[in-house]
Amino acid sequence: MNVLELDRVVKRYQNHTAVDQVSFAIPEGTIFGLLGPNGAGKTSLIRIITTITRADSGTVYLNGDKLNSSHPTAIGYMPEERGLYKKMKVGEQLLYLAQLKGLSSKKAKQEINAWLEKFEITDWWGKKVEELSKGMQQKIQFISTVVHRPKLLILDEPFSGLDPINTNLIKDEIYQLNQQGTSIIFSTHRMEQVEEVCQRIVLINKGKNVLEGEVKDVKRKYKENLFRIKYEGALPEHIDDHYKLEAAGDKELIIKVPEGEDSNLLLAELLRHNVHVTSFNEILPTLNEIFIKQVGGLTDE
Repeated sequence: MNVLELDRVVKRYQNHTAVDQVSFAIPEGTIFGLLGPNGAGKTSLIRIITTITRADSGTVYLNGDKLNSSHPTAIGYMPEERGLYKKMKVGEQLLYLAQLKGLSSKKAKQEINAWLEKFEITDWWGKKVEELSKGMQQKIQFISTVVHRPKLLILDEPFSGLDPINTNLIKDEIYQLNQQGTSIIFSTHRMEQVEEVCQRIVLINKGKNVLEGEVKDVKRKYKENLFRIKYEGALPEHIDDHYKLEAAGDKELIIKVPEGEDSNLLLAELLRHNVHVTSFNEILPTLNEIFIKQVGGLTDE
């Protein structure tokens, strides 16, 4: 079952079409990357999904039902621009936000205390948000986003401002939430984080779908038949001309195999010339390389 489906969604602002016939589906239990350059339409899509704004046309389904005003209680959204009240105390703020999501005062206190204990920050309850560092505020923002145990969690640049230790801490919590059944939309410009965290992605550019699929399938789709070969000893002066040498280094070659040809033939050719091959691996493109190739550089908001 899909936790979220978008069917030909359109959103216009005056003469600008921010979202143009976008369709994609997020299977239940997936960590899903929502990618695109600045101004691509990602924020507009998130606002539609969270019911902050409405689509001009098209349909959004959450758990098979048309999106409606009751659905935000099943969604957690942490925006890139954090929205904590600086003058409020941490505990009061978390309690207020949890109750807005439908939790009773008693249940909210239980959940908040459990999260504060998990992060070992129980003594922060009475501190004002403005007294906390940016990284500490990020933890509070994260707790406020997940305290009501949402079915769908939307994280926009969740690691921004965090040091490596706290990045790993939040990352571990994201994995645990996902294992407990929460589906996650992960929006970031950091493609290496997408490769590490996400199972599926959609790439939006100029309001339109550019590509969608499982990360491993997307990378294989855009592969260029390049192989990295490490070897010992000497190379022969001549290897079959239809293999293109892309690069050569110290005991390392990068060779392009003709489209449709079995790479084992290249390995056999090397062995036939008595090359002592110690490593033979296909080079798959990174998501960052695919992103740049498909988008052609970043645009401004």
